Amino acid sequence: MHVIYPESSPSKPTATQRRAGSAISVLALSIVLGACSSAPKSAAPQPGAAPSGAPVPAPVPVPVPAPTQPAQPTLPAAPEPGAPAVAAPETPLPSPSGPARRQSFAQWLKAFEQRAADAGITDKTIRQSLSNAQFIPRIVELDRAQPEFTRPPWAYIDGAVSQQRIDQGKTLIRKYQNTFKAAEQRYGVPASVITAIWGMESNFGKNFGSFRAVDALATLAYDGRRYEWASRELLIALKIIDRGDIPASQMLGSWAGAMGHTQFLPSAYQRFAVDADGDGRRDIWGSIPDVINSTANFLAQSGWKTGEIWGTEVRLPTGFDFARAEVKVSQPASAWAAEGVRSLDGSPLPSLEEASIITPAGARGPALMIGNNFRTLLKYNNSNNYALAVALIAQQIDGGTGLASSWPRELEPLSRSEVKALQEALNAKGYETGTPDGVAGPATRVGLREYQKSVGLPADGYPTKDLLKALLGQPG
Repeated sequence: MHVIYPESSPSKPTATQRRAGSAISVLALSIVLGACSSAPKSAAPQPGAAPSGAPVPAPVPVPVPAPTQPAQPTLPAAPEPGAPAVAAPETPLPSPSGPARRQSFAQWLKAFEQRAADAGITDKTIRQSLSNAQFIPRIVELDRAQPEFTRPPWAYIDGAVSQQRIDQGKTLIRKYQNTFKAAEQRYGVPASVITAIWGMESNFGKNFGSFRAVDALATLAYDGRRYEWASRELLIALKIIDRGDIPASQMLGSWAGAMGHTQFLPSAYQRFAVDADGDGRRDIWGSIPDVINSTANFLAQSGWKTGEIWGTEVRLPTGFDFARAEVKVSQPASAWAAEGVRSLDGSPLPSLEEASIITPAGARGPALMIGNNFRTLLKYNNSNNYALAVALIAQQIDGGTGLASSWPRELEPLSRSEVKALQEALNAKGYETGTPDGVAGPATRVGLREYQKSVGLPADGYPTKDLLKALLGQPG
């Protein structure tokens, strides 16, 4: 979970890779991974302070799960505008992309030790944490991985929103019902939403990664591609260790530095982690009360509105302008209703002040009206697919159903090289998509929509093989 990477991640996370987001982000990870506020309905406690009001739940001893192979990162959500940033170091290091890149990892660590000392980290923490840090080539490989195919939204949702995950979420809510109840009273976030994030981020603690966060972040900082971001996160991780919340050897997480049950990046941990069991440590690795309350605190401080629905599936009117099907395009639900947007069952649309329409699979797939709380989930991980998966898991934990509309499963995903060819063809025809990179981002959607309008197609901006063939002049 998270603060999102300042640059876009080629592989995402994960939220928190979100994780570690896309993103991000993302805080998340998480807490990463994407790109991303209104204040919570009730005042949330300062990061790290035990919340006041409702009584703190009694400690629940929970064994730390055995390390497993790291999952894809989920990056934390980006901090809200105006949130305090990590102070810039007084003695900045040269970017490893320059002369420092030629230093050995050991030499780089030595220089970073001085930066940590200048930031007030104790000699003991520096010795115990940085002296044993290791450069892990596999982390560099994962960070630079560029999958040839991106999963279509239905494949992502199919894998994430499983009946097993829903059932296990219900079981855990019953098991920790007092802790969830206290957290919901304090922060206004439903148990189902917290549990859905928990399941998405670490499969309920079964897999929150086996990399030491110090190793992961030091490797990413030394490698240089994410130098500024990773070095800041590493410095915060050292401060967390210095505070006594967790030893460096037990600060485990994903390859992107997202940590614990709900995959907080160090910056997200610093802002949102809560000591709910009263043991003096904010333990998102081994204390379920801390995990539940920290996750709720993240969402509350990121703008969660108590009692408001995340959104609903809708039917769009004939001739709907799909260029308006974007999270950033919002208006009251009543305005959408006046334009002919309807709920699937004909009931009144939910009362949402800032409602947006999204179509994850274009004009041939489900259409959704989303509101403030969906946007709050995007701050945990800046991915529409991630936020939708969390919303659908939570909805079904609460006894609701999944999506009623069918996905256009007949549409084959484009490979990275095919997306690049589509971008090049659009550019050649005057529909600007930016520098072709094989990633279908916002600029690609804009260019594709302009082309679709020009040939009389629904301008949903969703890339397909038929569109690529048409652009290349090939028979369909």
